[in-house]
Amino acid sequence: MSQGSELIKAHFPNISEQKLSLLTHYADLLLETNQKINLISRKDAEHVHTRHILHSLSIAKVNDFAAEQRVLDVGTGGGLPGIPLAIMNPETEFYLVDSIGKKINAVKDMVEELGLHNVYAANERVENLRMNFDFAVSRAVTALPKISVWLKGKIVKGNQATLPNGLIYIKGGDFTDELTEIGKEYRTWEIQPWFKDEFFETKKVVWINLASSKA
Repeated sequence: MSQGSELIKAHFPNISEQKLSLLTHYADLLLETNQKINLISRKDAEHVHTRHILHSLSIAKVNDFAAEQRVLDVGTGGGLPGIPLAIMNPETEFYLVDSIGKKINAVKDMVEELGLHNVYAANERVENLRMNFDFAVSRAVTALPKISVWLKGKIVKGNQATLPNGLIYIKGGDFTDELTEIGKEYRTWEIQPWFKDEFFETKKVVWINLASSKA
């Protein structure tokens, strides 16, 4: 077992061998593709399993998505956090969008190589989407008030998963003012108790109730 596989297994001891294999394969593809297209910071390459795979899977620590739910990955970049979450939740549909075409093309290639049938990727701006979703996920793409505007009317109410439908966001630092500005119900979790690495020292997962009955 590779060092990356061991790291993931240590934090998700019940993970199946198939999912573990797909996650490590994805990490390899991400690094390979990153040599041609800038998907992640080059300085993060040697920490890809910690700073990108585990970072994305912090969402899996707070929520198990239900079968056939639709999850939107806002500003997916190189497929994060969407692809790791799609691997962990094979019965859930993940829609990965990014406004940069070359990144989405790279994501499509990786999804095809991985054989993921629950992932759809599109070169699109979130505010232009005409679909409804159960959840949106993202990793520090923009300020929370801005993403809440982008998602207005796009998340429907529901309670099939661990958490009620809404936005699940990974963000570092103190963003209390942003949450106050949004004015919606929210919950936050510190990541470092799950993944004991200094990288996660200020990182949090936040759930925000952006679901609307008018979506």
